[in-house]
Amino acid sequence: MCCSADSAACAQTGASACRLDRLRAACADAGIDAFLVRDTSNIAWLTAFDGVFDDEGAHALLVTPRAAVLHTDSRYADAARVAAADGPVAVDDARKTHAKFVADALGNRCDAANAEGDAPAASLVLGIEDSLALGEFRALEAALVEAPAEVPRLHETSRFVLDLRAVKEPSEVARLRAAQAVTDAAFAHIVAFMRPGMTEREVQIELEDFMRRHGAEGLAFPSIVATGPNGASPHAIPGATRLEAGQCVVLDFGARACGYCSDMTRTVFLGEPDERLRAAYEAIRQANEQVEAALRPGVTGKDMHELAERVLADHGFAGKMGHSLGHGVGIDIHEEPNLSPRNPHPLVPGNVVTVEPGVYLSGEFGMRLEDFGVITHDGFAVFTQSTHDMVII
Repeated sequence: MCCSADSAACAQTGASACRLDRLRAACADAGIDAFLVRDTSNIAWLTAFDGVFDDEGAHALLVTPRAAVLHTDSRYADAARVAAADGPVAVDDARKTHAKFVADALGNRCDAANAEGDAPAASLVLGIEDSLALGEFRALEAALVEAPAEVPRLHETSRFVLDLRAVKEPSEVARLRAAQAVTDAAFAHIVAFMRPGMTEREVQIELEDFMRRHGAEGLAFPSIVATGPNGASPHAIPGATRLEAGQCVVLDFGARACGYCSDMTRTVFLGEPDERLRAAYEAIRQANEQVEAALRPGVTGKDMHELAERVLADHGFAGKMGHSLGHGVGIDIHEEPNLSPRNPHPLVPGNVVTVEPGVYLSGEFGMRLEDFGVITHDGFAVFTQSTHDMVII
């Protein structure tokens, strides 16, 4: 499903070099001389390493105009060096704090710059992520003060790497499609598996087990299985509620494969739905399909959210969605950009977004229809292959 080991290593080297150059260009535009990355997903994206990182925030990546060095520890060092072979990222597993690593690296850089007649050390600006914890920020300040070179000026940034990640490369799109293929297969399986009398939790376990056994390295997020009135809670937690005839069931789930996430939602019906359920489903289907037809470069997240709201209102469900229409997907399940009333920025080719209109009637039912795909130069290419037709079990 993903590329071979040799071609993956080659692609990793090129992808990392390209991404590091994009970060350096952004830093130059912002007057930043070096950048410290601590968010693990941002590090995974910039290095393009496969099979190295887990959920622990044990790493720091320092990027300067001439180098990129990953500071890690002995638990990850061997895997990181294998992934880094012949690539643009060096690996340092010296037993020191990240703050001391940065101070030493910048001190050496400043000394070298002075020796070569470059800009004086005092002019150096170190960009840091807004996710840096206060304690670590203070430790970094202290370590820099104790370093032999002049103290760099710290420049806190907001969503600096995340904004770069919002435009996906073709290799990333291929990985996202691979993750979605697992998810589509899981939907076909779970529809054949489900029946009245099962609990939400039983369906969730079967759904997640199928994804793991059929190509997923993990889950993009804990799956949602919500039946009857529970479906009116968009982030319902599956429990002991049993599926009953005459109800609809919301299934929101995704696989993590090749390091990337997928995200889809389908609503299925246990027996023939009544007219109220049919009307609500037609509303979300029309909202989904009209937005997907309208998505293209230049439209804004706000435009698309408002279009979905208008379609739902035209079908008699004004104000019944409650959440934003969609979000970005990539290494993380929630990335930039958002299809939201708070996003006035134009979408661009390479943006990957979900389209997930929903209708939620408290105490009655809820339903949602979600695909995701990529903005192309002239439209929107949907990754999700599962049907929009009403699925009746």
